[in-house]
Amino acid sequence: MKALYFETISVVERLHRQFMDVLKVELDRMGLQDINNVQCFILYNVGKNEMTVGELANRGYYLGSNVSYNLKKLVENGYFIQEKSQRDKRASKIRLSEKGIKLYEKIDVILDKQSENLCHNGINDQSLTDTLRLLRKLDAFWNFIITHNIRG
Repeated sequence: MKALYFETISVVERLHRQFMDVLKVELDRMGLQDINNVQCFILYNVGKNEMTVGELANRGYYLGSNVSYNLKKLVENGYFIQEKSQRDKRASKIRLSEKGIKLYEKIDVILDKQSENLCHNGINDQSLTDTLRLLRKLDAFWNFIITHNIRG
């Protein structure tokens, strides 16, 4: 069981890196030089929502220090609009600019095509559902360990 458990962890990490490489390839194909794959991942996760920087960091996809740097670059390069929150002057809200929305829509089309092509590799809705269910159980297990400060 231990070997399978560790291999699963390794595959998940490798899958994330490979998907980030896929994003890099797609950005290169579009000729985009002012955004990197990590920033594109952040952009797509924000989507057409408006949220605070803290809310984005709390989603757990990014390391806290990288979020601020990457958001700064996304704002500087015109992909995001950042405004001070009217309720809490210490917080700021972010949302996609028109340029950001256009890139979001392009990435969305790419993900549509990729998800349609999964069936050619023997991946169907049920296999993805089962995989997601297992990954969520692992997520809950690790959160329990962290929250309760226990040794698995």
